[in-house]
Amino acid sequence: MSVNHHKRASFKIPTERQPVREKDVFLSGKKRWYVIAAALLALFLGALDTLIMGAAMPTIVSDLGGIHLYSWVFSVYLLSRAVSLPIFGKLCDLFNSKKLYLISIVIFLISSVCAGASHSMTQLTLSRAVQGVGAGGNFALAYIVLADISPPERRGKMMSLISFVWGLSSVLGPTLGGFIVNYFSWRWIFFINVPLGIIAFLGIWRYLEETREKKRDSAIDYLGALTLSTTILALLAAFLLAGRTYAWTSPQILALFVITLGSAVIFYTVERRAKEPILPIGFFRVRGFSIGNGAAFFASFSIFSLSAFSPLFIQGALGKTPAQLGMAMVPLSLGWSVGALFCGQMVHLLKEKPSALLGSVLLLAGCGMTLTFSISTSLAAFSIVLAIAGLGMGFVSISTLLIVQNSLSGEDLGVATTSHQFSRTLGGTIGIGVSGSFVTARLSETMDSLMHSGIHEKIPESISNHIHQNIENLFRPEIQSFLSKMVQDALRDAVSQGVTWVFWASLTMSCACLFFSYWLPK
Repeated sequence: MSVNHHKRASFKIPTERQPVREKDVFLSGKKRWYVIAAALLALFLGALDTLIMGAAMPTIVSDLGGIHLYSWVFSVYLLSRAVSLPIFGKLCDLFNSKKLYLISIVIFLISSVCAGASHSMTQLTLSRAVQGVGAGGNFALAYIVLADISPPERRGKMMSLISFVWGLSSVLGPTLGGFIVNYFSWRWIFFINVPLGIIAFLGIWRYLEETREKKRDSAIDYLGALTLSTTILALLAAFLLAGRTYAWTSPQILALFVITLGSAVIFYTVERRAKEPILPIGFFRVRGFSIGNGAAFFASFSIFSLSAFSPLFIQGALGKTPAQLGMAMVPLSLGWSVGALFCGQMVHLLKEKPSALLGSVLLLAGCGMTLTFSISTSLAAFSIVLAIAGLGMGFVSISTLLIVQNSLSGEDLGVATTSHQFSRTLGGTIGIGVSGSFVTARLSETMDSLMHSGIHEKIPESISNHIHQNIENLFRPEIQSFLSKMVQDALRDAVSQGVTWVFWASLTMSCACLFFSYWLPK
């Protein structure tokens, strides 16, 4: 065993917040707030581009064609962002944060221009892949820089501001996307990033100063970065494609899992020998690091599954309009933002572990109440339950982040911060993938039983074919208009049964989150 590995594997769990070192300097006054504003603006743009695309994609496809790449415009952004998160986190522990931040903003702006100027779906997809790299850097640096410029006891407040920006983006994103498409052009969804991004760039360039001592013996772990990227890409691609594009047992999905396992083994071997590993294996022996990230993973699995498939229940089972659907989902985002904001402001009184336990209980309660839903559930009741679950997620996300950050030394703040972000991304992606498979399987089974029960004769053959080809067609107004009330009620009940599996999965994962939160260090 090398000396470096032995040193990293021997981390001790701190019993209290780590003392500020003499060489650490924290910004104060107006300069600090200018940096905060610039960082939050850059984060807002990246978050907005995650959420704004849904309203614009039908128009983009009608303009550019390439319907077969429809889902990949979303997926490549997610994949490249997930890959870049841990890499930027490690680089930020080795090199100047200001330079890295400026580079990530420039990448994001150039790729935004390329996306807005796209003349084909292929060009747009490639631009979105590069844009995801810049967004990943912006996300990583926002958390790290705001933690850097603040004393440990004030980090909770800074992290809560980031969650508030996410909540604001989730509310404004779809609305702003529809407004831009209706009154301007879909290209301005990307071009609008340029003037706002330049403001963020100038703010970081003018006011950000290095406040944390970086490791002197810096060396980039290229092989570790490559094997980690391969592992992430193969794993997330498998869960994005399985159950939708390919069956879980198809050669394509099995091959992706084999690649994931093989590259993970190589990554583990490489990291044990690397001079400055991308993700030191010894960190997983630190209780706050491993348990905190585990709790974040399960919480994200639960809340993202709930968020992704509640619209299916609201529109398909309850028969609500898209406008009603949008209003019903807002409380989840607001609850998350309010929970994070309150936790960040009060964590110095509540402490991290009790905050995580409180959030886990609220998340568990919200997920548990979804099992009482039926086709007669009111929209108000649905929104209240989503708000409770979102509130719990807000508490869990902030408290576990602070525990993970405080579990490692200040020199490893970048890795600690981005490991938590990555755990949440991984949990959300796997949760949506697994839950989507449950829904697809259950809906297909229920639809087949309905068709063999005699109800098939009451559905026009062309409509039946549309529904079989794509279950989402069930919610199109032109399809609904051909169906009798009895048929619509039967199909709504089928949707209700399918999404109930997601509710059970969310409840199970929220139980796992509570279990991990119980074992968090004090």
